[in-house]
Amino acid sequence: MQPNDRTLTETGLTAQAGGSILLLACGALAREILALKAANGWTHMDLLCLPANLHLWPDRIPDAVEKAVSENRDRYDTIFVVYADCGTGGLLQARCAALGVEMVPGPHCYAFFEGVEEFAARAEEEMTAFYLTDFLVRQFDAFVWKPMGFDRHPELIPMMFGNYTRLIYQAQTDDPVLDAKARDCAGRLGLDYERRFTGYGDLETALARLGDKSRG
Repeated sequence: MQPNDRTLTETGLTAQAGGSILLLACGALAREILALKAANGWTHMDLLCLPANLHLWPDRIPDAVEKAVSENRDRYDTIFVVYADCGTGGLLQARCAALGVEMVPGPHCYAFFEGVEEFAARAEEEMTAFYLTDFLVRQFDAFVWKPMGFDRHPELIPMMFGNYTRLIYQAQTDDPVLDAKARDCAGRLGLDYERRFTGYGDLETALARLGDKSRG
């Protein structure tokens, strides 16, 4: 089965169609997935991203994923959902199971970037940590600062972050500009700063396994 030659686009994120696998992903992962596709020559994988701001309303994610799967199922041999649970309380996993599609395992992207097992092992000692990824560092104002109202009511910061002690930047790339910005984010929230290079973690492992399986 081959899809028609077309451009898959959502919220300004595009990828040229022509593969047998559709990666149906969160827009917050677009840059990382495109980098992995290019580095590994996964030309048989196409990328369709749903809006990253669905994370502000996680209850909407399962319906959005189902709609995209239904609209694209006939065009591809395989659809792989590049979301973790992402705050859906197991609803996304149940929906994917009902649709007969696989998804990335784990509770959220922080876990699969770190490695789900390693993240779980650190969970108790990092209960007071707030995490940022490359995407969230770039989009800190849009996804953290403004939605939480800190631009208008900075007095809310100690109320919402009073129980946090540090900000951990899970870096997918070595970028001193992002490092500096993440450090600034920690300062704005009044948190200690830690940078931890994770690379692509289990995201790369899951996509590599998918690629090997499709070629086998």
